[in-house]
Amino acid sequence: MRIMAGDAVVAEYQAEPDVDPLLGPRPYLHPVRTLGGVPVSDALPEDHRWHLGVSVAMQDADGVNLWGGRTYVRGRGYTWLEDHGRIAHVEWLPAPGGGFAERLHWLSPAGEVLLTEVRTVRADPAPLGWELTFSYTLGGDRDVRLGSPATNGRPDGAGYGGFFWRAAPGPATTFTARHEGEDEVNGSAEPWVALTGPGPYTLVFRGLSGDDRWFVRTSNGGYAGVCAALAFSEELVVRAGIPLERTLTVLVADGLLTREQCAAHRPALGDRDGPAGVDQVEGVPQTASSATAPPQP
Repeated sequence: MRIMAGDAVVAEYQAEPDVDPLLGPRPYLHPVRTLGGVPVSDALPEDHRWHLGVSVAMQDADGVNLWGGRTYVRGRGYTWLEDHGRIAHVEWLPAPGGGFAERLHWLSPAGEVLLTEVRTVRADPAPLGWELTFSYTLGGDRDVRLGSPATNGRPDGAGYGGFFWRAAPGPATTFTARHEGEDEVNGSAEPWVALTGPGPYTLVFRGLSGDDRWFVRTSNGGYAGVCAALAFSEELVVRAGIPLERTLTVLVADGLLTREQCAAHRPALGDRDGPAGVDQVEGVPQTASSATAPPQP
């Protein structure tokens, strides 16, 4: 399905992708582009085949790998295990004001529902470019522990897991209002993080909550990407009956924005109650009768 910001197609959403079970099958956005057509996402790259554009994924959800690839095991390092689950689209939900909404199930290898996710995604024109708003809520009827390689013993700040954006190939830089470079930005809790890449383009991420931290990689580490990490250094438990809610916004801009321009941008969340038009997401009905698939086990 095509995602539009105003009259421009800026992304495509793969709701039910055909992905190898070892790569953490899950819905994702890719390709994502600037208004000028510069690609800003990557999927199934050779260096990390389980990186799928813009998605939500965890390497450890009660022992289930929903990230893909090898699992980090304390004392053993990355190890292939038979622990791969998947995040599956269940049904489309009403999405007033444009964009789309869906229900998903986080599934164990045996098909057990670990968590139910409700996701809403939309794109809007914004000063300097366009803005993605990505919200997700996780809940269930039992406690579910979320962890990362860092919480499982990896020592070098690899606390990834949550909303993750694998950026397009090529040299990249990162900065915040106070920090410069991957070493300083990774693990921070700054109000915003910028990532720049070839094209050139600039992405500005906002929306950390609770004890979340930014997990950031630039091409110096082999690839470029940003994650709003849920379990950067400590496990996070989604409690039974108490939903975990997160909303991230990403400004997608052509050119290299300055630190001042990044800081001055404000997400327009409060301006999104009016009609945006059903053609903002092509191919998805915008009514309560929009379910396109039966609930999966």
